[in-house]
Amino acid sequence: MITVGVDVGGTNIRAGVVDVEGTVLDTVRTPTPRTQDELQDAVAGAVAELARQHRVEAVGLAVAGFVAPDNRTVTFAPHLPWRDAPVAEYMERRLGLPVVVEHDTNAAALAEWRVCAGAGVNNLAYVAVGTGIGAALLVAGEPYRGEHGVAPELGHLRVVPDGRVCPCGKRGCWERYCSGTALAETAAELRGGSAGVDGHGLTGRDVALAAQSGDPVARAAVADLARWLGEGLALVADVFDPALVLIGGGVAESAALFLADAVAHYEGAVTGAPYRRLAEVRVARLGDAAGVVGAAVLARAHVRQRAWTAPCLNSTVPEQRRA
Repeated sequence: MITVGVDVGGTNIRAGVVDVEGTVLDTVRTPTPRTQDELQDAVAGAVAELARQHRVEAVGLAVAGFVAPDNRTVTFAPHLPWRDAPVAEYMERRLGLPVVVEHDTNAAALAEWRVCAGAGVNNLAYVAVGTGIGAALLVAGEPYRGEHGVAPELGHLRVVPDGRVCPCGKRGCWERYCSGTALAETAAELRGGSAGVDGHGLTGRDVALAAQSGDPVARAAVADLARWLGEGLALVADVFDPALVLIGGGVAESAALFLADAVAHYEGAVTGAPYRRLAEVRVARLGDAAGVVGAAVLARAHVRQRAWTAPCLNSTVPEQRRA
């Protein structure tokens, strides 16, 4: 069965045709529009472009936002116009195909668990370190969502009381010290006139490249990120006790700079370290394809688990809220 996974991000929409082995056969990418109607047009257009070349049987959407437990409604997405929107229903009417919706980090974690680095593990934590921190917890291969479908917001665990301001409205969240954004901010705070790091228009990627070149300020910023990654992983281990932690996201591309130090800090900070088995920590393998693969895998499972009838294209659905 061929399915399409669509990673609906705040900047770009990436859609891919994925086979039963989890291999991405073909992809398209398009900018993410700002309004709800335009967003749904863009998703439908990306799927249609792929469907002209492949026999697509189902579609999965990976969305950076809160997804209802039925995997059909997006209740809130901070960088997208969907609010309490029955997205699966909207898109099924547009495409004439079954559609399932999942949180993007859950989709990435499921992709790793089913086809790649996490295979065979019962309890897995996935930490996507990018602009911020996205997270997923899998219990026996199923995402843990909490009572209301919004867990786990690990990036917004407060690690520094009255610390750096976070876009979520709190101060001192983990992602404000352990992310690409945090890496740039730390380097800017430490810059002190060192070559290669001046704090103006700096990105986490800039800092990583400077660290690879031996810049002392950049290396100090990376060391700080490693410490905070280890500290956060110790919190995750104390609460969840996973067998495996996968580190994904854009910052993971530079894992050679910080992961060993982060693991050492984690092993020293976790409760009862000498008397317990500790989670293995690895870099996720699928990179930025993880959301696409995971959404496609979910779409395939969705079709197999329930009967699906194409909706009447003239049927009535709830009125869409405008952005």
